[in-house]
Order: sequence, then structure tokens, then C-alpha cells
Amino acid sequence: MALKIRLSRGGSKKRPFYRVVVADSRAPRDGRYIEKIGTYNPRLAKDSEERVQIDAEKAAEWVKKGAKPTDRVARFLSNLEVEGTKVYDWQPSNNPNKGEPGTKAKERIEERAEKEVARKEAEEEAKKAAEEAKNAPAEEEAPAEAEAEAEEAPAEEAAEEEKTS
Repeated sequence: MALKIRLSRGGSKKRPFYRVVVADSRAPRDGRYIEKIGTYNPRLAKDSEERVQIDAEKAAEWVKKGAKPTDRVARFLSNLEVEGTKVYDWQPSNNPNKGEPGTKAKERIEERAEKEVARKEAEEEAKKAAEEAKNAPAEEEAPAEAEAEAEEAPAEEAAEEEKTS
């Protein structure tokens, strides 16, 4: 049986209040526990002495028996002393990958980046086309005149052929 020193939530909706309990790790968070060793009221000011109240001797006894505190409770226990020694030596956990997105989130990020690149390319092409359209009217008049002349030429040839035949 693995023992945990953890918080058990009480209080009403949006008004949390916690008991610091020793429980079997398999028991539900707010379910059966072995012993209540303190309380934690997060709604009180951080410098209030009533915010965290834990029986240091009971906590030290349970830690000696092998109960592992959760990270939050370990912080509380590191501030307590029994006979000049800390109840528990808490070390902050280091998980550098905690904030890293999962594989699907990374795929979505890549897809968004590809769509953004494609969108920027389309905007650049549209700008180039607009610039060409602005510069092109003067150039288009000359080809249009040449096309008109080319259309007139076959018509004249056809008229001349009719006359000769």
C-alpha cells in the first residue's frame, strides 16, 4: 500500500478549502483517508498563519513511515520543523518538456505556417499582377492596334481575292 500525504478538497463551489490528509494513493481525492493532519485555506492572505495549519509531528511521523507528499504538500512541509530539522526536504521539480506542445499540436502549427506562407505568396503575386496591370495599359494599346491592323489585313485580302475571281 503506497501512502500519500495530499490535499482533500472541501468547501463549496468557488470557495475551496482543503484538508491535508494521509491516504492510500489508490483512494479517490476526496474519498477515504487514514488520518487528517492539517488544513489549507487558499482564500486567506499568504502571510496569514491560519492559511496552512499542519501538525508537524504527525507529518514527520508519516514521512518516516514512507508516506510521500504531493508537490504542493511538500512545499508546506518544507517550511515546518520538528526538533530543529525540516519535516521534508522539498526540491522543485524540473520538467523542461512540460510546456512543449504535443505531436498533433505541432502538426497543426506546421499546417498553419504552410497556409500562412501560401497566403503571403498569393498576396505577393496579386500585388505583382496589380502592378503589371497598372503598367500594362500603355503597352496594351500598341498590341491592340497591331491586332486591329492584322484583322483588317485578312479582310482586305479576302476582298481582293473576290475581285480577282
